[in-house]
Amino acid sequence: MQEVSRVRSTRREKLWAEKDRRRNEKLQKPYGKEQIQRKKLNPHYVVGFIDGEGSFSISIGKHKTLKRGYEVRPEFEIEVRNNDQEILDRVLITIGAGRIYDLSYERYGWYPHAKYKITSIWDLKEYLFPFLDKYPPQAKKGKSYQLFRRIVLMVCDKQHLSDEGFEKIVQLRAELRMLGKKAKTFGSREGAGKPLAPWRETTNSVTNS
Repeated sequence: MQEVSRVRSTRREKLWAEKDRRRNEKLQKPYGKEQIQRKKLNPHYVVGFIDGEGSFSISIGKHKTLKRGYEVRPEFEIEVRNNDQEILDRVLITIGAGRIYDLSYERYGWYPHAKYKITSIWDLKEYLFPFLDKYPPQAKKGKSYQLFRRIVLMVCDKQHLSDEGFEKIVQLRAELRMLGKKAKTFGSREGAGKPLAPWRETTNSVTNS
C-alpha cells in the first residue's frame, strides 16, 4: 500500500513538472538525490534554513477514484532564487528525500527560482520527520511543523478515510493556516478550531511559510 502511495505522489509530481515545462521549455527536469553529487550540510544550518524559508502546506482536492471523493495532499517545500539552487541540493542530500524543481516567473518579470519539495507521505514520515524531530524548528515554525506532522501521520494511518478522522484533519488544517502569513485572509482565530466544510475548499492549499 505504501508503494502505491509513492507511485501516486511521484506521478503527481511529474504532472506538475510537465505543466511547468509546457509553460517554459527551457526549464530543466526535476531531479532527486540520485543526480546530486554534493556534500551534506550541518543539520543545524538546515533547520535554521527551514525556519526561515521552509513551508508546510496541506491541500484537500477532489479525487475521482477515492470513496470520499477528496484527497489530502501534504507538501513540504523550500523555494529560493535559482542562483542559490546549490543550497537546495545540499538540503535534499542532508534530509535524504525529495526533488528539486526549476521554476520560471518570466511572465511576472521575476527572477528564476528553484523549489525543493517532498510530497510523498512516506518520504515525509521516513526522512523529514526523523530529521526535524532530532533538530526541531523553533517558535511559530515549530508549531506549524507539529500540526503538519500530525496530519501526515493521520493520513499514513488511514484516519482520513473515516468521517471523524477527516473532520479532524480539516480542523488541524485550519489551525495550521492561522499560523501562516496569509492568516488574515482566513478569518478570525475563533474559527480555527471548528471543522470546515471540505467541499467548499477543494482547490485551496494551506501554506505556512
